[in-house]
Amino acid sequence: MTDANGTNPERDLQADNLPGQRGAAGEVIGTRKGMFGADRSGDTSGYGGLVRTVRLPGASHRPYGGWFDEVADELEGALEEQGLAPSTAIDRTVVDRDELTFHIAREHLVRVVTVCRDDPALRFELCTGVSGVHYPEDTGRELHAVYHLRSITHNRLIRLEVSAPDSDPHIPSIVPVYPTNDWHEREAYDFFGIVFDGHPALTRIMMPDDWPGHPQRKDYPLGGIPVEYKGAEIPAPDQRRSYS
Repeated sequence: MTDANGTNPERDLQADNLPGQRGAAGEVIGTRKGMFGADRSGDTSGYGGLVRTVRLPGASHRPYGGWFDEVADELEGALEEQGLAPSTAIDRTVVDRDELTFHIAREHLVRVVTVCRDDPALRFELCTGVSGVHYPEDTGRELHAVYHLRSITHNRLIRLEVSAPDSDPHIPSIVPVYPTNDWHEREAYDFFGIVFDGHPALTRIMMPDDWPGHPQRKDYPLGGIPVEYKGAEIPAPDQRRSYS
């Protein structure tokens, strides 16, 4: 129910109630300026003066609630049965916005996704893809690969997240476990430069083969990039035509 101004009188209009806010909780990894956080580029978005904290959700503690505890228990138990200590494979477990995320050490990723797929109590038959994320200020783990696993059997969705440093951007490919990840890993390689070791044909999928750099990294310029084929150039945002 809302009042005449369209606000909900049962909720205070505080920053913590706005989308994307975590208050003082979580892990601060940097400060972002402007809408896109890119350096050395003009910004005509109208948000050039925006300054906000980049904050990742911190580790959660049991009980996680609902079926989250069941999945966590089964995953940890299945890893132990294989002789792998859960604390070695799972860096931390995060429950944020009613979503469950396991942060996985990259060297154990393939074993973890295999357990997620094959264990009868888990049965995450489908990986809907991998997304790349770049946090330039998150020293030592600047690149993140995020996987969404869907259990059709149990009607559940979880997330696995793996990180790697810019200086060593290697993460094992999970194509042998989830073949449909083939093109998704190629896209994350193309746009973020994440090298998926063991991928059957890790080549660019969107950009030309000889394109320099990876366009979705935060340190990639927003303009001034030569365009292939016609010798044209995309001007930087502060040099583009203004319509205001």
